[in-house]
Amino acid sequence: MHTVVNDIARRFTQVRQPGTGRTPEQVSQVHEAIDLDRPLDDVAAALEELHDVYLNDAVWFHDPKYLAHLNCPVVIPAVAAEAFNAAINTSVDTWDQSAGATHIEQRVIDWTCGRIGYDSRSDGVFTSGGTQSNLQALFLAREEAQRRWGMARIGDFRIFTSELSHFSLVKAARILGLGADAVVAVSSDERQRMDPTALKECLVEATDEGKIPMAVIATAGTTDFGSIDPLYEVAELAEAYAGHFHVDAAYGCGLLVSPQRRHSIGGIERADSVTVDFHKSFFQPVSSSALLVKEGRQLGHVTYYADYLNPESSAEPNLVDKSLQTTRRFDALKLWLTLRTMGADAIGRLFDDVCDLADEVWTRVEAHPTLETVTPASELSTLVFRVPGDDETQRRVRRELAADGSGAVAATTYQGKQVLKLTLLNPLTRVDDVMGVLDRLVTNVYQGPR
Repeated sequence: MHTVVNDIARRFTQVRQPGTGRTPEQVSQVHEAIDLDRPLDDVAAALEELHDVYLNDAVWFHDPKYLAHLNCPVVIPAVAAEAFNAAINTSVDTWDQSAGATHIEQRVIDWTCGRIGYDSRSDGVFTSGGTQSNLQALFLAREEAQRRWGMARIGDFRIFTSELSHFSLVKAARILGLGADAVVAVSSDERQRMDPTALKECLVEATDEGKIPMAVIATAGTTDFGSIDPLYEVAELAEAYAGHFHVDAAYGCGLLVSPQRRHSIGGIERADSVTVDFHKSFFQPVSSSALLVKEGRQLGHVTYYADYLNPESSAEPNLVDKSLQTTRRFDALKLWLTLRTMGADAIGRLFDDVCDLADEVWTRVEAHPTLETVTPASELSTLVFRVPGDDETQRRVRRELAADGSGAVAATTYQGKQVLKLTLLNPLTRVDDVMGVLDRLVTNVYQGPR
């Protein structure tokens, strides 16, 4: 383990760019030559081989030129916690397997509920990520709707969310037997936020047709644009028409500890449930997500008792009683140790730093003689832009940047056009780092295909 720690430390000091730029075909050739039925002679040899099959082609999110997806560099206390996790191998399903861990997770859940603005009736559970958190939230909403309307009406249930919300919501609707058509995409305004007027029109139209608004879902931090839906207005409509109001704050949850921007998610306390991804804007290692609910009793919809695990007669606090998972990692330890060593304000300042960086970069791109901003400045830490040229040019310059490994940007579409995207989640990235990558993109435009 000392060897591994030293190797990682050395790697981190030697990394000079986010990736190698090698193709899937080039990488797979190394793996195909390995016979997993024939182990190597010793641990040292296996670790040496690991360089070829993993480390040499790892994507380094801590590099200041990694500007692509919602991947963050991680704080050191959380890395230390992961070492305890792996070595002890706690599973936080029943108390008799995770006595101290059970209470640590519950304290972290209670703390997060307090940051949202919930009272003592609230509860929650750690999950594998925002997709699972959203799935469980919609499961609870469906169960509450069935309790009120009956199973016979399940085909009439409808979920209302922004056209820019996360794809996991449609996936969850399909898993829950509601079908993709149950998700009603509500149009957004010029700042990529769900339009409350359009939401009301959709709700009225659905109820007039005899459909049942099962849930309204607001997004606090869209993946592409970092936009935050108007939570107060959406909450009003959700409370008037729907049975459940959920806020997907997987990206924007860092605002819960932001010294500067907490007001940006005002109204989140009115949600019946909230998704948070600590492994995004709390700078925690994957995986570290949670679902928080205003009424803790609703988590009982996932409760099943097994005599060999969590008998109904048990008086112990078994976290499996409120989780979709049985065996489950002790992910709360990472945030616990981070809070106990750094404190919430320090985490919030790191998130404020990346939001400030995004504002500054947007100003620079807006004034750039060649680059074009596509949308207004983000409420969080993303930026959508174009280089000169058609859609294929946008794709080409991104491919060429990835091929030399000198930087990483993402891509998406906006109003039918191909665009490029920056997602800034590294507090150590500076404006010059970002502009250097953008200058490389512009150079690739004029150099032409290579």
